[in-house]
Amino acid sequence: QVQLVESGGGLVQPGGSTRLSCTGSGLTLAEYAMNWFRQAPGKEREFVSTTSWSGDKTFYADSVRLRFTASRDNANNKAYLQMNNLKPDDTAVYYCAADRDDNGLMDYWGKGTLVTVSS
Repeated sequence: QVQLVESGGGLVQPGGSTRLSCTGSGLTLAEYAMNWFRQAPGKEREFVSTTSWSGDKTFYADSVRLRFTASRDNANNKAYLQMNNLKPDDTAVYYCAADRDDNGLMDYWGKGTLVTVSS
């Protein structure tokens, strides 16, 4: 059974940092481009970042560029999203997703982890 499980969410103060993890089971993450999306309360889900199979190319949404860093550890079947200088507008459920063909069509999704940025 294929699973992606996110962890690391929680309550963070504005200006703070946290790191999300995405652990894969039943699939080899090295065969997939890894993506992060988020969905804020009452809003549509939006793209956050995408990282190529090898991790040598990463693209970010304008809203998070220079604050968020996506990475991956293929040897341990994990992906990460380091989030710095968090703002209240970053409050959302964050999802990791795996894209085998790196074409923007996700093959697998995690169930998400909630990040709340508030004082």
